[in-house]
Amino acid sequence: MARDAVAHRLFNFCAGPAALPLSVLEQAQREFLVFPGTGASVLEISHRSSAFKEILGDAERCLRRLLTIPDGYTVLFLQGGARLQFSMVPMNLLHNQSGPAQYVLTGTWGTKACEQARREGPVEVVWDGAETDYDRLPSASRWNSSKNAAYRHITSNETIQGVQFPSDPIVGDTVLICDTSSDFLSRPIEISHYGLLYACAQKNAGPAGVTIVIIRDQLLQRSDAALPGYLSYREHALAGSLYNTPCTFGVYMLGLVVRWLEDEVGGLEAMDRINRCKASQLYEVLDSSEGFYQGHAQPDCRSLMNVTFRLPSDELDDAFVGQAESEGLCALRGHRSVGGIRASIYNAVPVSGVAALAEFMQDFQSRNA
Repeated sequence: MARDAVAHRLFNFCAGPAALPLSVLEQAQREFLVFPGTGASVLEISHRSSAFKEILGDAERCLRRLLTIPDGYTVLFLQGGARLQFSMVPMNLLHNQSGPAQYVLTGTWGTKACEQARREGPVEVVWDGAETDYDRLPSASRWNSSKNAAYRHITSNETIQGVQFPSDPIVGDTVLICDTSSDFLSRPIEISHYGLLYACAQKNAGPAGVTIVIIRDQLLQRSDAALPGYLSYREHALAGSLYNTPCTFGVYMLGLVVRWLEDEVGGLEAMDRINRCKASQLYEVLDSSEGFYQGHAQPDCRSLMNVTFRLPSDELDDAFVGQAESEGLCALRGHRSVGGIRASIYNAVPVSGVAALAEFMQDFQSRNA
């Protein structure tokens, strides 16, 4: 990538589509016109070609290696984002089951997932954080629920409220389903704790367009034969993620991101250490601001991905966003549904960018407190 182009790149704190690793963008740029061995762009090659099948297979192999996905799980590359998964999960896993689907509501996205599940069958809300404006997580002892649940659904990281499960929840024999869209590939996870995980790619795993589903093979048998083909996990598994034309460029980019995590970062444990370091810089500024910066999430469940906070007034929120942009710190305005400030510090946001934001926050406070 030309040096002048790199020099004009801002520090991007967007919640998604989010920052991508610079080396990944540079490799994609080099291969954009002609993908090696094909004589065509990766955007142009057939999804049935041997070249793309190798791209698809390599992405899955790298993902399995990075996440240590055990035998007995199928990896699917789909489309439609988490929104489609809100419906596909209950369509495939709730129908013909003796118990309800259970939902733990820790923020906006878990609530939206629950709304879609109600269209497909019985739903039991086992915990709802609405009373405290979704600023905390439940303890396992408060997950009151039926014993015969079809599954239990959680959202590992709520991007809007900035709350995150600090570790893999333990739910006994209940099938655990997780929307891990916004912290996927940000830290090690124990795949065997889950029946199914899903993630849209545009936070940590690549550009918008591809959705990753990791499902325990036994659960594929729940997909009813009466389901429309595209909505059936079993059909996608049988077709090897080629039931329809997949998001070819998205799969290619995901493969590059996974290799970046392996080869340049050093794996998910190393990525987790970096992410904790980045988040601690911002939370330290919040905690030492004497209330000028008011963090939303309780300290024991603060997100490492989305740091959410408010200033003393809406006017100061606006001034903060505007002045930050003039300093090359972009996309810091909170979600339109809640306002405030949100710094999304996903994997590809560099430590230097977070340090620049922390310095700006301290300077802004000194000028406006």
